[in-house]
Amino acid sequence: MKCRSTFVRRDLLLRHDRTVHARDGGVPLVSEGKRRSTAKATPKAPPPKPAMAMDTAALEQIEASSEGMVDIETAAMLMTDLHHKATAQLTSQEDHLDENAPPYSPEHTTMFDAANPFMSSAVPLPQMSWENFMSNSVNPPKTSSVSSSSLSGSQDTQLSQLSFNSASTLHPHSSSASAQLPPMMERFPSNNDTLAPSLQNLNATMPLSGPATPNGLSPFPFMTGPVSPVDYRRSPGPSQPITTPKIPQVQSDEDYHMTQENVRKYDTDGSTFSNFQIQRRADINACLETYFKLFHPHLPFIHPESFVPSQVSPPLLYAVLSIGALYNFNQEKAYMFHIGAKVLTNLFLQGNEDFSSRKCPLWTMQSTLLNMIFASWSGDPKGLEWTCSIKSLVSNMVSGNRYELNLRTDAREGRQPTHAEWVEDEGCRRTYYAVYIFFGLLTLTYNHTPAISFNEFNTLELPASESLWNLEVVDEGSWRESLTASTIITVREAYDNLYQGEMVKYSAFATRVMINALFLEVWYHKRNFEALQDVVTEYKLRLAMDTWEKSLEICEPETIVVQLSAPHKGHPLIFNAMAVYRNTRARLEVDLKSVQEALRYHDSYEVAGAMTNARDKVKRSQEMIKVIEECFNCIEIVALQGIKWVGRTCATNWSVEHPLCGLDLMLILSLWLYRLEHDEEPATDEELAMYNKIRNLFDDEGVDVLGSKLSAIVAKSWGSMLDEVVVWGITKLMGESFKLHAQALVGYEDAVASGSAGTTPTMSSHGVDLDMDSSFQAIQA
Repeated sequence: MKCRSTFVRRDLLLRHDRTVHARDGGVPLVSEGKRRSTAKATPKAPPPKPAMAMDTAALEQIEASSEGMVDIETAAMLMTDLHHKATAQLTSQEDHLDENAPPYSPEHTTMFDAANPFMSSAVPLPQMSWENFMSNSVNPPKTSSVSSSSLSGSQDTQLSQLSFNSASTLHPHSSSASAQLPPMMERFPSNNDTLAPSLQNLNATMPLSGPATPNGLSPFPFMTGPVSPVDYRRSPGPSQPITTPKIPQVQSDEDYHMTQENVRKYDTDGSTFSNFQIQRRADINACLETYFKLFHPHLPFIHPESFVPSQVSPPLLYAVLSIGALYNFNQEKAYMFHIGAKVLTNLFLQGNEDFSSRKCPLWTMQSTLLNMIFASWSGDPKGLEWTCSIKSLVSNMVSGNRYELNLRTDAREGRQPTHAEWVEDEGCRRTYYAVYIFFGLLTLTYNHTPAISFNEFNTLELPASESLWNLEVVDEGSWRESLTASTIITVREAYDNLYQGEMVKYSAFATRVMINALFLEVWYHKRNFEALQDVVTEYKLRLAMDTWEKSLEICEPETIVVQLSAPHKGHPLIFNAMAVYRNTRARLEVDLKSVQEALRYHDSYEVAGAMTNARDKVKRSQEMIKVIEECFNCIEIVALQGIKWVGRTCATNWSVEHPLCGLDLMLILSLWLYRLEHDEEPATDEELAMYNKIRNLFDDEGVDVLGSKLSAIVAKSWGSMLDEVVVWGITKLMGESFKLHAQALVGYEDAVASGSAGTTPTMSSHGVDLDMDSSFQAIQA
């Protein structure tokens, strides 16, 4: 006779046999019965019978065999029996089980399909009706966290694990009530019934069809990156797969030794190799990872797939490692690589007596550009001086290299380039535009005359999309199809369309290039002596900028995962372009030339003095309200994220464009608030409404500032935030300048109150410490 006790675990079965049946001979083990029946192969096992309830005799036998004590094994047997009784009662109300259910497919677009139940191929479970599983009496599932590091396995393993996670996987912001939801497997019907109400909105956002790789509308947000503002369902063609660009690494010890040997052969005099030789492979890989994850998305002119550390030119490798070390917060190592890159680049230039800009290798331009970026934003005036000394050299490199590019393009006579040819040409174009953008930032920050004119790129194609740039090509046929389907236009075509008010579709990188061009057009316009009388040009500039902003709606979709934390939905290049757009809007109304020139010499007291002296340049007008709106948008992004949080995280996630562009905007905002608080002219309704919006923004931030002027509070808060940014030294200079500017605003107010407003007091004469826990004063009527 078979024992009526049933077990799920074999160890409990063995314990049960030893403790219960060993004394009286008992019933033979179930495992023994299975071994005897293995010789008889059956085509299909019958469905298991439900476990029967234990009768009184069985209970008496348990009590007698245990001598009045219920041990652990007996308790486990009782719990198992209760479990099987509940299972038998539940399965009696269900349909027959389908034992041939297909395994779960990782394709998220078929999650809710009847033919694809939510199961893993490793743990096949039967398909069944789900209506009775949706009751509220289901026990809460065991929660499990999913981190970014857990995504390193295969896609099947990842998604099979995700399918059994708790409700918090899909509802990270839900309340504690979500803990009462049944497991994910029990919340999705396997037939064509309606979805559970909690997932109707999620299903509405799913694309109708798509590849197995999760795309931009995946229900797992941690598996996707930012995409462009274009909705995939509105874009022509099928939804595109989300891809992660390759991060170059030194893969093995052999590659590490090859890299060392490559540097040793290049550094003929041994000036840098001794320092590089002591660098571990892990240290090199860490710098490469931070460069391509944190800096590269903001200025993607290096092709990651082609960047092989053991083969790339050592000056370029050094330059990349220097930026990567900055993002690793290792200043000493960053400067070591930076100096090494400059030394090796100079070694190349001096060793080529017949050097020509036409024959200049691309890596020379790229490494020099990275060295200029490092030096210009380091916070050291000597670094900026060095940048200015070689601007003409880099500009000459761009001109000569572009001429050679045009010759190569014309030689094809209309033939489409191969993938290798296109990568070479696109790398050249992206490097030219990166230099152009960097020179634009020098003009924006230091009022330097641009070293490259926009006419240099008249007939040059704009950068392609990041998806095409990082495309993994299988064969030339598929490459030609991808190239034909992409939208690529020339600089002149995009420029003319913007000035004619016609929206343009181009890539995220092209968006950044075009706003740089519009900024420089505004800069040239404002530096023209006839700018005040040239109303037509200003009207065209405003039209072009409005068209540029509208063109963001049709920007080419980007499907590259960018692992950055920033308050934007699009590619980081679009987020950076919007910062330049706001600054350009402000430049049309306010010229802060004196502040920009003071920044060249990196003296915080001089910069703060120029800030305070610029208060008369900020007028109160209808057009200024629009500028203040842009200033409000800038500070709102920071305030909604948290000023301190942004200060500590934006260094590694935001581009340097944001503090550079924000300087003008926050200075204009603080000076406009100061005038609103002190002018005898009463505030208009629009001005009062804007003032209250800004005050409420700081109220929401949790800063009780009712005793001090809002103008000083804005300057102090912005300066304190910039002090937290530790990657680029220029932000430290700006932070100190803003805090001194806030003290000057309070000091000037004290001087007015004491009747000595003849001259503006200096920062050193007023050691006023602005109290952030004070409160606002009402605007003077």
